Amino acid sequence: MQLRRTPILGAWGGEWRSRHQSQFEESRYNLRVFGKDRLAAIGVCWVAFMILVAVAAPWIAPYPDQGRGASDVSERLQAPSRAHPFGTDPSGRDVLSRVIYGARIPLVIPAIVVAGVLLIGVPLGGIAGYFGGKVDEGIMRMTDVFLAFPSLIMAMALVAFLGPSLRNVAIALVITWWPWYTRLVRGMAVSLRQRPYVLAARTMGVSRWTIIRRHVLPNTVGPVIVQVTLDIGTVILEVAGLSFIGLGAQAPTADWGLMISEGRQYILSEWWICTFAGLAIFLLVLSYNLIGDGLRDVLDPRTKR
Repeated sequence: MQLRRTPILGAWGGEWRSRHQSQFEESRYNLRVFGKDRLAAIGVCWVAFMILVAVAAPWIAPYPDQGRGASDVSERLQAPSRAHPFGTDPSGRDVLSRVIYGARIPLVIPAIVVAGVLLIGVPLGGIAGYFGGKVDEGIMRMTDVFLAFPSLIMAMALVAFLGPSLRNVAIALVITWWPWYTRLVRGMAVSLRQRPYVLAARTMGVSRWTIIRRHVLPNTVGPVIVQVTLDIGTVILEVAGLSFIGLGAQAPTADWGLMISEGRQYILSEWWICTFAGLAIFLLVLSYNLIGDGLRDVLDPRTKR
């Protein structure tokens, strides 16, 4: 006996196939457009270069031991030279080696923070937007409590309470940043729950959790990716700022924010101690912002060219 395909199932299946086919074609088009953005390409190349530098630090650093924290007081505060292209710091450590080793923290900690924020904020936003009612009200009032405080001030308070360390910095930033992604995903989920393919799946008896996992959250990926690339630069600045005031990385760890803090009292005479670490922060943050701008031009319908 041959089963007939119901009109609802046929319509839903046809729309599902056409939707995914159009998404594939749009992804190919977006990739081509993004590749033509020279500034975004420069950002991608610089981030990839910094990742290679961080991975290969033990082999490319002129003085690996000094990059890991070993001191040589006999060579303290030397100006840039052939032996030390970026000079040395107050402890006699090679600044170039410190900058190379310091590239690991601005790449690893923001990645951990973003992963934690997405694991918390995105599911909560999808649940709030799809379920609505009291569930939505409860989740959004909880986010309002966190958003009532400036994120950096709240992160400083949390790190001061937990104790200065990079692990606690990551925990504090995750706690203060997840509400922004909850609000973003919640707004998109509210509109997605009325789409025909979602209504068809609901009519067929598909569970609400399956609809959220397979139909709501995947369609929020584009705006979330754009927001992540724009926020990574801010996370890098906040991690460096917390290290600068003594709440992040602790000596002798190689960290760009800590290097600026150690060299701030020598800024008028031994300028190289702060300059190269600050330049590294500037270029990495700029690169992520360029990537975020390029993705926004491609993925955001309001700014598509």
